[in-house]
Amino acid sequence: MQPIPLTIQGRGAATNPASRFELLHVEAHPDGWGPEDGQPAPPETIYLKDATRSIIAYNDSPDVGFDASINPYRGCAHGCIYCFARPTHEYLDMSAGLDFESKILVKTDAAALLRKELSAKSWRPQTLARSGVTDPYQPAERTLKITRQCLEVLAEYRNPVAMITKGRLIERDVDLLAELAKFDAALVCISITTLDNALAAKMEPRASSPRGRLEAIRALANAGVPVGVLVAPIVPAINDHEILPILKAAAEHGATFAGYVPLRLPYGIKDLFADWLTRHFPGRREKVLNRVMDLRGGKLNDPNFNTRMKGRGPFAEYIGQIFDVACRRVGINGQRIKLSAAAFRRHGAESLFG
Repeated sequence: MQPIPLTIQGRGAATNPASRFELLHVEAHPDGWGPEDGQPAPPETIYLKDATRSIIAYNDSPDVGFDASINPYRGCAHGCIYCFARPTHEYLDMSAGLDFESKILVKTDAAALLRKELSAKSWRPQTLARSGVTDPYQPAERTLKITRQCLEVLAEYRNPVAMITKGRLIERDVDLLAELAKFDAALVCISITTLDNALAAKMEPRASSPRGRLEAIRALANAGVPVGVLVAPIVPAINDHEILPILKAAAEHGATFAGYVPLRLPYGIKDLFADWLTRHFPGRREKVLNRVMDLRGGKLNDPNFNTRMKGRGPFAEYIGQIFDVACRRVGINGQRIKLSAAAFRRHGAESLFG
């Protein structure tokens, strides 16, 4: 029987499982060829330059709410154990485990690439999501300011943007978002998984605290930026009882719209999350996984469009009903805010030449 990995301070994962594309995987030998206690050494976060030649990514998924997005970072130091983006690191010959949260690729030329793409005659003004995969306000952003540089370009061109983040650092950029909001060209969705600090520290070890995220909602709302809350992921038997409290707190801080996503566990995330449950909630492990399978047609993940974001079956319907009732109770409407590209100005000519 394999020993249960110790929790690594500040990390969501505790292991570096093999990539599904990996042909050769090296592990520490159980007789002592690895760390002295058989446990992985706490990894330091390292940043690698991503020499990408384009910055806008496109998708044709009918259930994600946007067609184009910008991702300044690949990998995310927030370390959220449930993050659906973890498997993307496997395309880089890295692990979805500790590698994903400790080896971050940085697109240092993102703002220049964005300016080039928005200036092209072929660019059709449309809403850009920030970010479609990893968080634009993860810890490195405080120093690197790549997300802010991209927002400066978007504000210059008045191209609409929809932000989603767990990072309170977004308050730093309220000036640019407020400027875009004047033209119906900005909205923000703050993701809140729990109001319990102890649970948040286990699930999302390097993300902003729940209170910090609520304060970010207040700051954005006070600046006139449309802001909502994303209750995600909803994890059965872990945080599903917090749907109403989260919505109530968000509404009190200025959120005017809301969404939710039940937990989904694609590819290797299912094993990472099961390991996390064993380490933190061993008594609830089987209950949680069985409830997830109730939501996902008997599996731990349902990749099908239109059901992957909400789940299916009686338990999924129950969660949806609870969410709808809670929204009505706290006064959050279900209307989707529409952004406008009507004010878009190519090359930022007006701001450059008056």
